[in-house]
Amino acid sequence: MKQVLSMSNRQPSVLAWLHLLRVQHQIQKCEIAHLAKYNLTLPQFDVLAQLSREEGITQQVLANRLLVTKGNVCGLMERMLEQGLVERRQDPHDGRAYMLHLTAKGKRLIQEILPAHSQLIAAQMNALDSQKQKQLLDLLGELDRALENKEG
Repeated sequence: MKQVLSMSNRQPSVLAWLHLLRVQHQIQKCEIAHLAKYNLTLPQFDVLAQLSREEGITQQVLANRLLVTKGNVCGLMERMLEQGLVERRQDPHDGRAYMLHLTAKGKRLIQEILPAHSQLIAAQMNALDSQKQKQLLDLLGELDRALENKEG
């Protein structure tokens, strides 16, 4: 079995996947350290970023955008409600549903964090020149679309 794993790890597809995981992990470590300065976790930042793009979405929509389950979002929302970063408002069209919104505190925080966060990501990606970044973007976009088409 060890021989099979060793051989499969030499395949370009497996090596590329392993590199993607390592790069994502390395960048994520930097993100986590940066967000800790604001007393935020990465999932909390993701919620703030999503709601700064579009408020008034349901927890289910948010879960889909974050690629997690609605159950994961429920616990996260409770903590963020307690911190005064987000609020739930009743959906005017469906009395059973609640829509998520940033509070004034949440809006101030994400506006403060986003520029520095973007700079952090850009600094990490600047290990590649702009042409290689464009190539990487094109290749990852192509792979993303191909995999999405396989699902459906």
